[in-house]
Amino acid sequence: MAKSWSEKLHGAKPAHVSAMTKAMWGLEKGDKLFIATPVMVRDYMKAIRKGSSRTIAEMREAFAQAHKADATCPMTASIFARIAAEAALEEMEDGKPATKITPFWRLIDEKSPIAKKLSCGTAFVAKMRRAEGIA
Repeated sequence: MAKSWSEKLHGAKPAHVSAMTKAMWGLEKGDKLFIATPVMVRDYMKAIRKGSSRTIAEMREAFAQAHKADATCPMTASIFARIAAEAALEEMEDGKPATKITPFWRLIDEKSPIAKKLSCGTAFVAKMRRAEGIA
């Protein structure tokens, strides 16, 4: 049986910094790369003030600085953003109102590739951003 999004949210490996073994993503071999967790991404989303937004790039930069790394992994950051969003949508399916779930629309723009993969569709993301006055 496949894991639920909530199980994926809470079942990740611990956050860590590792040295790049080869150059990629604009980093050189030996640069320090921070790998977050889905819960860290969820908590970052929750900390974004209502009516404000951040980009995944801004989140990645904040995580890298906080963990004394050269960068945060772009691939896992995006995957973890989707996991956090889908876990929030599962909460809605269980009856929690949209106003009480993790506000993933403050980090995920309706035009982003991640939004296009979400089970709620891009229209929901756009609606929630408009409701908060996020351009």
